[in-house]
Amino acid sequence: MKKYFFCKTLDISLNHGKIIFVKVIKSLSKKLKIFIRRFLQMNNTEIAKKVIEALGGRENVNSVAHCATRLRVMVKDEGKIDKNTVENLEKVQGAFFNSGQYQIIFGTGTVNKIYDEVVALGLPTSSKDDMKAEAAKQGNWFQRAIRTFGDVFVPILPAIVATGLFMGVRGAIAQDQVLSLFGTTADAFKATDFYTYTVVLTDTAFAFFPALICWSAFRVFGGNPIIGLVLGLMMVNSALPNAWDVAGQATKFAVDPSKDILDKIANMDVLGSLKFTSEVTATKVHPIYFFGFIPVVGYQNSVLPAFFVGLFGAKFEKWLHKKIPDVLDLLLVPFLTFLVMSILGLFVIGPVFHIVESYVLNGTEFLLSLPFGLAGLIIGAVHQLIVVTGVHHIFNLLESQLVSQTGKDPFNAIITAAMTAQAGATLAVAVKTKSKKLKALAFPAALSAGLGITEPAIFGVNLRFVKPFVIGLGAGAVGGWLASIMGLAGTSFGITIIPGTLLYLNGQLLQYIFMVVLTTGLSFVLTYMFGYKDEDTVEEKAVTEKLVEEETTGNVPAALQDETIISPIVGQAVALSDVNDPVFSSGAMGQGIAIKPSEGVVYAPADAEVTIAFATGHAYGLKTSNGAEILIHVGIDTVSMGGEGFDQKVAQGDKVKAGDVLGTFEAEKIAAAGLDDTTMVIVTNTADYASVTPVAEGALAKGDAIIEVKA
Repeated sequence: MKKYFFCKTLDISLNHGKIIFVKVIKSLSKKLKIFIRRFLQMNNTEIAKKVIEALGGRENVNSVAHCATRLRVMVKDEGKIDKNTVENLEKVQGAFFNSGQYQIIFGTGTVNKIYDEVVALGLPTSSKDDMKAEAAKQGNWFQRAIRTFGDVFVPILPAIVATGLFMGVRGAIAQDQVLSLFGTTADAFKATDFYTYTVVLTDTAFAFFPALICWSAFRVFGGNPIIGLVLGLMMVNSALPNAWDVAGQATKFAVDPSKDILDKIANMDVLGSLKFTSEVTATKVHPIYFFGFIPVVGYQNSVLPAFFVGLFGAKFEKWLHKKIPDVLDLLLVPFLTFLVMSILGLFVIGPVFHIVESYVLNGTEFLLSLPFGLAGLIIGAVHQLIVVTGVHHIFNLLESQLVSQTGKDPFNAIITAAMTAQAGATLAVAVKTKSKKLKALAFPAALSAGLGITEPAIFGVNLRFVKPFVIGLGAGAVGGWLASIMGLAGTSFGITIIPGTLLYLNGQLLQYIFMVVLTTGLSFVLTYMFGYKDEDTVEEKAVTEKLVEEETTGNVPAALQDETIISPIVGQAVALSDVNDPVFSSGAMGQGIAIKPSEGVVYAPADAEVTIAFATGHAYGLKTSNGAEILIHVGIDTVSMGGEGFDQKVAQGDKVKAGDVLGTFEAEKIAAAGLDDTTMVIVTNTADYASVTPVAEGALAKGDAIIEVKA
């Protein structure tokens, strides 16, 4: 019996000793890892010091602010920034210039800490309004002008793209090879009611193009968009001679070059080209001549006249609001705006900028007609360089004129080649690198580029290593040359590469695919062989960050579990890769989905704790009870609104149930600020899961499943 109790006691003691020993070993192991971590990774203060140093020092920084994911820095001299150092700092997930700001991606939670550190080290802060105003001043006058022109075109692009797709589909159907299958011909097809319907689909947007441009210009320049819309409709009113009819049957006059300018204006055709011919042909359709020398026609398909009518009209309307008493404002402001701007638009702005537009169009056509595919070679080489400068919206002007006047866009194929080459270079880096961090950035960036959004590929990968970008320029030149040699031309503009195939259903689809595949392959092979040398760095970041979190908070995360995230917004599902912000579209912040809202309420997507609740109300961070870390970011660059139009209903640390209201927002105010209200829902700890899969399409109601995460 004594022996039994002795053995039992000894056994218990040994087991107890084992437990203590295991705990001691675990404790020592944890402390050792943290000790190693402190040597491997800088703390936030050290990172902040390195950031300031890489920015060119305190003297090169005008101000600093932050949003939910990014440190936003206004610098004095971009050339003093050591971008390579910034991008390779611990905790930095990427960096790029946007809206006049140098934006450094740290991610949710981390960015707040880094911001506090850089401010403590002496960087000046600024209000959101100051930051927005400063960003608007960035770049030279030409860059600002082109950026503004791009802002006018962005809301119109969906209508133009859809019209181009209709043109492509009709072009595919109207081919004799297709129609012969139905026992008909192209001439017979054009006589059908169905063909008339296709004309409505393809011609409406361009026939009323000035109305769309005036509407958007008034919106951008601070006027009443409805007044702009009506002014645009006046420019294409059916009481005016149709521009196409006049152009097709224009009377030609004998013009003596020695005559004065008024005579020359009186004797020009609808496109403003002076005709020095001796032939005089009378026709039924001709311009209306006011005062005997001002030719006036409808401005169907015009771009520049409508743009400048919108610009001057919005400025004039704003001036009237300041001068006219409130009691008469509603009566007199629209009346005077319509009266003055219709006169200026039809008799001054229209004719003058129609002439300018014709010269721009003629110059563009001359460039595209250069022999031996030189236009494609040159544009294919420089297009993505132009993207880096931020003035690539100039192509919107050129492409819109080409499509509206000729029905085709050779630029689209050349630009596609340039973008395809950058996608191929990024894909090569993604395949070759051993860095998990770089793979996680490069693969989504390459996919995004394949869908026509190259900014993540350019700024996140190719420019960072330089050679992939340069090789992409070279391959783009080859692809552009090939596109020119083959005479490729899309039926519209605004979409490229994979979506762009729909613009080449006009008998050029196979040639288009051949060009895309060849350009991608050339860029991929050259980059893989010569453009990128992988650095075998030790990837410890994810593990060590968790160790530091455990040390500082004492919280060891529970095992992650599978769960389904429900929609926090009522609206329309949008692929994350289609979002016009490289931080989100590239997947750098994690995988997820975007939603175009139809209601201004933000709901909790799961049972969770609120970890971030910005005072501006534009972003929320949550950690679900199953371990998913969710970022809900309402709109793009909406931090610049400083909270106007947002109403936050929760605070950091609050516990919420799925479906609880987190906050509200006013989509009208976001639109009035010229911003996009597309809302991103991101699983920021994507790397901790086996898979994070968007499952939603189409319309979304409150509570609909949008993301499935698998541990």
